Amino acid sequence: MDCCDSKNMKKMDVSSKKENMEDKKIRTKKTFMWVIVGVLLIATIFLTIRASSAGTGQAISGSGTGSINTAGWTENEVMNYQMHGVIPARASGSTPAGSGSSSQVGNC
Repeated sequence: MDCCDSKNMKKMDVSSKKENMEDKKIRTKKTFMWVIVGVLLIATIFLTIRASSAGTGQAISGSGTGSINTAGWTENEVMNYQMHGVIPARASGSTPAGSGSSSQVGNC
């Protein structure tokens, strides 16, 4: 009986080692997955903060003052800028304020 018991013990040792190896692989995969999830969470938080600060006109680095000179704007233009962030076309410098080329029909 002793010889049979030793053979069974050897089989059990081999099978338990295989199970331990499989458990280690599973734990390694789970750990790797949680590391990836953590990195993605941190990246998402960072980019959310960066995007929210970019919407206010202030970069995270603090470069620039973030203010626009509104001298010479009408009250309606100032209100549109404050409420909606709309900058008048004449203030952006893309087209001069009384340009001769207008797309209106019957340009008088």
